[in-house]
Amino acid sequence: MTSTQTIGPAEARRIALGAQGFTRARPASVTRAHLRRTLTRLGFFQIDSVNVLQRAHLVPLFSRMGPYDVQIFHRAAGRAPRVMVEYWAHVATYVDVDLWPAMRHRMLERRELWSGPREVARDHPAHVRAVHRVVADEGPLTAREVDALLGGTAERDRSHWGWNWSLTKQALEYLFFVGEVTSARRNAQFERLYDLPERVLPADVLARPALDSSTAHRVLVEHAARAHGVATEPCLRDYFRTAPGPTRRAVAELVEAGTLEPTRVRGWDRPAWLHAEVARPRQVGARALLSPFDPLVFERARTEALFDFRYRIEIYVPEHRREFGYYVLPFLMGERLVARVDLKADRGAGRLHVRGAWSEATAPSHTAEQLALELVEMARWLGLHGIDVHDRGDLAGALRAAIASALGS
Repeated sequence: MTSTQTIGPAEARRIALGAQGFTRARPASVTRAHLRRTLTRLGFFQIDSVNVLQRAHLVPLFSRMGPYDVQIFHRAAGRAPRVMVEYWAHVATYVDVDLWPAMRHRMLERRELWSGPREVARDHPAHVRAVHRVVADEGPLTAREVDALLGGTAERDRSHWGWNWSLTKQALEYLFFVGEVTSARRNAQFERLYDLPERVLPADVLARPALDSSTAHRVLVEHAARAHGVATEPCLRDYFRTAPGPTRRAVAELVEAGTLEPTRVRGWDRPAWLHAEVARPRQVGARALLSPFDPLVFERARTEALFDFRYRIEIYVPEHRREFGYYVLPFLMGERLVARVDLKADRGAGRLHVRGAWSEATAPSHTAEQLALELVEMARWLGLHGIDVHDRGDLAGALRAAIASALGS
């Protein structure tokens, strides 16, 4: 029987930060190779369409590497040879192309396909075939362009809140889920341009056989464990949104193989597993602003257990009920989450607005100075020439002074 080791919460935190890439120094210049290494480490970049600051999938690379040319990201996802492609890995993501064979079991089993696309495939198979034929003949195309070529319109039923997709869009999403079409790239309106996988994915990736469900779960759970460093079973399951039963079996198999080590983290109320190959940093000197959808923090219960930091995104909360703000980013300093800021990029005026800034009870005295440096870096990355700190939050005054000092004004 495999013995269970015990580690403290601080060691668990450092292991997690190391696994997520926060123990490496930022490069002087970020290249495609840096993106590739980060993608290999994380497995995917989660996509979100909210653009109040910056598209969410673009931020994790900045958080780890610092300012970079976003065209590096767009080329890696939208030009051959692609290193990532869109699929439902966690939720909507740019997933590492090397994980495509592990995604194939979802496409083939279709168990996770939601009702709209499933019903279109069941009730309108001729339309689905027609949509596929148009993409095959004319792609890459947006849903609106496909609909126009079929003689229809892409107008949606707006009678209730939600995605309210057209029949053609539903058909495309069905074909996307089952792997018969994929996304070649996104246009300026952030619409997918659909095309055939054989015209998008590298030939060597397409040539690899699909993994069966059991093998795929083992691959994905191992990847999740490596990306987390140390994690509970629910966290391992959440990373790639794998099914409960197969995830538990994969964990057991990986423990038996010696890949995962049973671990107790003092203060955690669930058993955990440590990846056998992760580093155990003695200290972490990170400084980073984190997207709400960064893999370090997107599982909120894990964030609270690791950092004693309660974090919720309040985009869908009415403004008068928000505790902190619309688009709040945690601030990582050293090995702790020490502050949070509500940010908005005013691209027309060239200003980064800090609409609120709050410190944690354990934040050190130099938090404002370090946060100011990171905000200056973010403004530079976004092409903004100034930072305005509003009055909300206990950190606002000190942060305003620190930014003025950092900018020499």
